[in-house]
Amino acid sequence: MIKSQTQQSSPSAVPDLTPLLDIIFIVMVFLMLTASVKLSSLDVQLPSTETSEIKEVDKQSITINILNQDPVWAVDGKPSADWKNFQQDLLDMIQQYPKCNVVIAADKQAEIQQIVKLFGFLQEQNISATQILMEEPQ
Repeated sequence: MIKSQTQQSSPSAVPDLTPLLDIIFIVMVFLMLTASVKLSSLDVQLPSTETSEIKEVDKQSITINILNQDPVWAVDGKPSADWKNFQQDLLDMIQQYPKCNVVIAADKQAEIQQIVKLFGFLQEQNISATQILMEEPQ
């Protein structure tokens, strides 16, 4: 038998940590996949109708515009610089015309987050007489 010229090293006193690292990574993946994420939601009650007829928008109404560009908010076509100014403009308009319906006209590319934010604000202010403006199907 041929023996090598090098000396054989004695077994190391340091343990092999590879199996321990494998277990740690498996546990980390398990914990990351099973961790629950808190989702925020807003309950929206949509009105139900017995007929599918579309109503015309009254001439006496307050229109809320949600745009896909800055400024995002507008009341009756008058843009508001930010959310706080929009809230104040809308409340002033509602106090000025208390009997008017509120009509929401949102751009198709507007973020849904902005629409939900508006619904939450209207619900806080107890404004329930709202309509959503829709384009006629062509």
